[in-house]
Amino acid sequence: MTTDSAAPALTSPAAGPAPESRFATVAGVTYHYYELGSGPDTIFLHGGGPGCTAWSDFGPVAPYFTADRHCVLVDILQYGQSEKCLITGPMWDFHAAKTIALMDELGIEKADFVCNSWGGTIALNLAALYPDGVRSLVVTGSMPVFYGPLAPLPERGHRGRTARDVYYGGEGPTRDKMRKLITSLEWFDADRLPEETLDMRYEQSLDEGERGLAAMSDSPRGDWQDLTDRLGQIEAPTLFMWGREDAFLTPDYPMMLARMMPRGNLHVMDHVSHHLQEERPGAFHAVVDGFLRAIDHR
Repeated sequence: MTTDSAAPALTSPAAGPAPESRFATVAGVTYHYYELGSGPDTIFLHGGGPGCTAWSDFGPVAPYFTADRHCVLVDILQYGQSEKCLITGPMWDFHAAKTIALMDELGIEKADFVCNSWGGTIALNLAALYPDGVRSLVVTGSMPVFYGPLAPLPERGHRGRTARDVYYGGEGPTRDKMRKLITSLEWFDADRLPEETLDMRYEQSLDEGERGLAAMSDSPRGDWQDLTDRLGQIEAPTLFMWGREDAFLTPDYPMMLARMMPRGNLHVMDHVSHHLQEERPGAFHAVVDGFLRAIDHR
């Protein structure tokens, strides 16, 4: 386990204007995604916070990767411009199957995955169920198992769901509530949050489809799955990138995950919380790029 101790900049870069939108209908659902760069196929899957999209979560770091990689930034189902479909049955199995179908449609046989939170759990499950499609995994802030070394997990692992309920509850979404959500749970330094990022997340959270899903009394997101029995099946080299100040799970948790996997690794970065790829995109890319380049040099 290593700790990144370089002093961070006082201001984090905003994502900038989004590139051209692309859409693909596969296995009965429609995905929205962005496609940039050339080189090894790399798929980015974002987190599950209100208003999260592929561009909000990975726009700041995308230019670093697109210099030498073919990057596909995907709005996961029920988010962004992807279909707001209802999910029944095991949720991570549903997402994994649909993501593999998207890869088939795009002609991607095998990819590196760079993922945040919910997206990382999707990718871990995909690597267990469809190992031929995954070259490597980079996972930040994900919770694939329901226990940990400091069990029980904070709020029994429901902190994200509680935050969503609070955000959409009461008077409904507001810009101030979005700022509080991001700066208390996702970013370490509130002063570094770009106004453009706040606006992007808030405006997306007002999407009629996303508000409709949040208002449903029965969960429209599928049945929660614990992936304990599947982590040991994942042969792909995996790097858990964790914020030292992550508001959901301390670094003890990803260390446990890394030890459950045949090729698990952990890097802990300081001055960041749950969205380290946004707070410190240059440092995030430097570590991930080194990991990806080292895969073929065991």
